[in-house]
Amino acid sequence: MKVSGNAIVLTNGKFDTKSAKTAHGLIRGSKRFIIKSVIDDNFHAKYVHSNKHGNVFMSSTKSNIPVFKNVKSFLEAGIDVNYCIIGVASAGGILPEEMRDDVILALNNNISIINGLHSILNYDSQLKIIADKNNVKIHDVRVSKSRDQLSFWSGKIYDVKSPKIVVLGTDCGLGKRTTAKLIVENLEKNKITADMIYTGQTGWMQGWEYGFIFDSTLNDFVSGELEKSIYQCYKDKKPDFILIEGQAALRNPSGPCGSEFLISADVDGVILQHSPKRKYFDGWQHVDAIMPSIDSEVELIKSYGKEVIAITLNTQGMTDQEKIFHKKLIATDLNIPVFLPIDEGMDGIVEILKNKYGN
Repeated sequence: MKVSGNAIVLTNGKFDTKSAKTAHGLIRGSKRFIIKSVIDDNFHAKYVHSNKHGNVFMSSTKSNIPVFKNVKSFLEAGIDVNYCIIGVASAGGILPEEMRDDVILALNNNISIINGLHSILNYDSQLKIIADKNNVKIHDVRVSKSRDQLSFWSGKIYDVKSPKIVVLGTDCGLGKRTTAKLIVENLEKNKITADMIYTGQTGWMQGWEYGFIFDSTLNDFVSGELEKSIYQCYKDKKPDFILIEGQAALRNPSGPCGSEFLISADVDGVILQHSPKRKYFDGWQHVDAIMPSIDSEVELIKSYGKEVIAITLNTQGMTDQEKIFHKKLIATDLNIPVFLPIDEGMDGIVEILKNKYGN
């Protein structure tokens, strides 16, 4: 059964925080779901929407995505949906108890659940009984594939002729997926074919055709699943460019990640996402986990034999003056083009890619 249709997104009072990055990604656009509403009891704006750069706005003026305080008030509005998406990350990846009533109410009203949390809701006996009773489904996006569905790395990556560009980050939660999406859209706007390889649950929810869920894949098979996704995309579509969504960061101590993209995916170039305002790795201030400098990250990537062709900045919490200052400073210091994806878009990346890779 194809999973697609109208959906609501639960954000558990966290819509205006980075915990709701899945919700933000879906509002920026999805080929799989049409978002009909955000459910958030701590959010005072009446509507949400996204601009052409992917910036998510809260508004009191009418847009196509209204905000309701709970599923009950949404149901009373009489809007038809097929799916209820859990649109936030939670501590330990467990369904927050305060979200449970909304999930149950959705199931009891014949609305299937899309769950991107680490906890598998089909293992929750109460929720499974309710889903079965109402003939609806709980789709656990992060459920691990069985061994017979997984692939080892084979070397087929060397047959891929399309330039492969990965968006890596200096930390988690910087907007790597959004930047990759904006680059694909910019290329396509300029009549250059492109596709994105998703590596997280939100990318699947957005409806990208090729990819896998990195953090629910057994480690021995990560390289193979990555290669398989890229190779299949190339074989089916032969796009002019393949963008790859990176995960975490090369030196994030809670989950170092990135060498798989550089080596196993044999990428042709790297776009590096960075937040000049962050001093510590996200969530690890209490152990004094200081982020390395961006110039040392560029050098580390170079030691893998790969080149950072552009830097993109996460400007959350920055004034307009700070944005301009850091953009100019980093571009001058490193002699690498710098973009502000959410503030200015990715105009200019096409020329860089064309000049670098001859397309």
